[in-house]
Amino acid sequence: MDGYTRGGARTEALLRELRTQLRDGGLHGCLLVRDLHTGDELGIEADTHLPSASLVKVPLALATLERIRRGELDGAMTLEVQPGRLTTPGPTGLSRFRHPARIAIDDLLYLSTCLSDGMAADALFELTPPAQVTGILHEFDIRGIAVRHGVGELSDTPVERFDADQVHLAHALAIDAGTSGRGHRVPQLDTTRANTGSARTYVDLLQALWTPSKIHPDVAQRLRDLMAHNVLRHRLTPDFHSDASTWSSKTGSLLNLRHEIGVVEHSDGQSFAVAALTESLVPAGTQPGADALMAHVARSLRDHLRQL
Repeated sequence: MDGYTRGGARTEALLRELRTQLRDGGLHGCLLVRDLHTGDELGIEADTHLPSASLVKVPLALATLERIRRGELDGAMTLEVQPGRLTTPGPTGLSRFRHPARIAIDDLLYLSTCLSDGMAADALFELTPPAQVTGILHEFDIRGIAVRHGVGELSDTPVERFDADQVHLAHALAIDAGTSGRGHRVPQLDTTRANTGSARTYVDLLQALWTPSKIHPDVAQRLRDLMAHNVLRHRLTPDFHSDASTWSSKTGSLLNLRHEIGVVEHSDGQSFAVAALTESLVPAGTQPGADALMAHVARSLRDHLRQL
């Protein structure tokens, strides 16, 4: 379902054009942009739930930081983390380490959120299991984000089981093996089993982090700072970061999924929360054109809201 708060025929024409661009570019896109000061928003299928992939590391960071604030965890406490020893393209940080390492909880938060390190995230999930992360989200009145499992299994998909010259077959399976009810033969893409969320629910989370909410201000500030230092900046960043704006974000990638959520803060005081969740319909792993297209659509929605 598309959504807009005002703008009339001009807004409807823009949404039609953007949906056409997504379809012609081989993307199914679920996006929402919200003005954090006025509440005006503009979206395309903003309430459709998709697997979250690494976006789940933002709720994980929020729950971990809240438990540190409460005194249940000590950010300086070190944990021994076993090496991931992964050799497939994509994973970063401890996931590629070859030897055990002792790392503080605070630094695991940096690795998990800023480098999207799956091993660091799973070390944090051992301290705060998925059900507890969900419970803390509900305490903050953030609902609609399902946290069901850790992130280790995101590195155990058909991609890892095919030879390099057959990876396109894994992407074809991701595209074609779903059901009308969003079940899927690949468990990580089955919305009844995977971590999931919608563009709207992730924008709600961003709004709770950037504007006064039940989240303690110190926790919100720390998580905003982590997202500001995200090092994966190839997707929406080129369209939202400039000398006159800052972009704080988190990406999520899995098989044919390409996501990013973030907040753009302009020097004139305007701020917009952005969530772009997409499924590629093209069986290929490397698709810079898809990243550029989703960024273009997200920016077009933001530009239109800003003009309003």
